[in-house]
Amino acid sequence: MKLFIHKICHWEYWPFQIVYIPIYFLWAFYAWRVKSVFFFNASNPTIKNGGFIMNSKKAIYDMIPQKYYPKTVLIKEKTGLLAITKAIEEKAIQFPLIAKPDIGLRGSGVKKIKSVGELKKYADHANFDFLLQDLIPFKNEIGIFYVRHPNEKKGRITGIVAKEFLIVIGNGVDTIEKLINEIPRYKLQLSALQKEYGNKLEQILPEGQPFNLVPFGNHARGAKFLDVSHWITPKLTETINTVCSQIPEFYYGRFDIMYNTLEELERGENFLIVELNGAVSEPTHIYDPKHSLWFAWKELARHITYMYEISVANNQKGVAYLTPKVGINQYRLHLVQRNKIVNF
Repeated sequence: MKLFIHKICHWEYWPFQIVYIPIYFLWAFYAWRVKSVFFFNASNPTIKNGGFIMNSKKAIYDMIPQKYYPKTVLIKEKTGLLAITKAIEEKAIQFPLIAKPDIGLRGSGVKKIKSVGELKKYADHANFDFLLQDLIPFKNEIGIFYVRHPNEKKGRITGIVAKEFLIVIGNGVDTIEKLINEIPRYKLQLSALQKEYGNKLEQILPEGQPFNLVPFGNHARGAKFLDVSHWITPKLTETINTVCSQIPEFYYGRFDIMYNTLEELERGENFLIVELNGAVSEPTHIYDPKHSLWFAWKELARHITYMYEISVANNQKGVAYLTPKVGINQYRLHLVQRNKIVNF
């Protein structure tokens, strides 16, 4: 009951279908203006469907210079363990590594793999293509939202979110599970954590020892999002523009980046791109607990408007909107893929 009340009182936990209700009306208005529900595909012409649905993460990585993202290999569904281990050896990817669906869904199916045994278990259960990646060594993660109008040479950062990982600190007395239960945000993840860690949650950590339960910053997996848009500086914007200028026809989306220090990131040093999300991107700084639902609606409306304006400009340059037939088919495929990952 306490958890239920906590979720009701904190809109960041509400189903996105409810949070987005006012945005659906704005989307309908823009769709009516351009006579296309699927106008979003024109926002990023070189990414399938603009990066909204059914886009391959590997295809997006291949658009980014290799130096900006971790070593990655695509594993097709039903690939045998021998072929998988050979593939990661050829890429010099070492354990522990990260496994995640090639066509993902809000962090579902992303796991840290520590051994060949865990890799086999993941591959045996995955009924989808997936990626294997080097574990990024940097300790901090942020999401940077980037927008560039097609008629502009340089874009701008419209929001930055910092991410606090799901980390418990030992006190030498309580089990990991008890430490999880003391924090509502963590307790909401208990079922998933029990499935992943099993009896390990009964261990007692020494006083002061941290344990990172989810080593990636995903809100659906318990990470706390903090609005740090005040970190936007001309220097950081210049660095992000340098990266984006090397990605063909990328105009709208969010970079999830792991980095060492903010100063180094501003200089373009010691960072790697975890993912680049296109039209499906949310301005995730809205999920900072300090923000009201009204603030979230304003930010969502602002960014949907950016996407609409970019899509219209690209359409005027010859980029076609998806036809209803193609768009509906892609959405059906998305539902099939979603069910695969959610049930994984």
